[in-house]
Amino acid sequence: MTATVPFDQILSEMTDDERAAVDARAAGMLAEIDGLAELTQGQVAETLNVKQPTVHQIEKRTDLYLSTLRRFVEAAGGELELRVSLPGKGAFKLTGIGELTAGSQR
Repeated sequence: MTATVPFDQILSEMTDDERAAVDARAAGMLAEIDGLAELTQGQVAETLNVKQPTVHQIEKRTDLYLSTLRRFVEAAGGELELRVSLPGKGAFKLTGIGELTAGSQR
């Protein structure tokens, strides 16, 4: 079992360069989130070729098909990636997740 280490302790043990790298990455992630938040439901609906209430329903769902999530992310200008981490196996990225097959409907 791994011991829990307080985040403040982790930060205090980092070098200035390491803390600067963490701060830069956090700022980048926040900028990405802000960029997604600037899109209106109407803009996403237009890109997905659906009505705005459908986008509202997608946002409120607690469980989505990966294909729906992929389309939603792509409508916002992003790319969906799924990373899996298994004990003793390390982490790897699954590709083709949520892609629609030729027989599927959008």
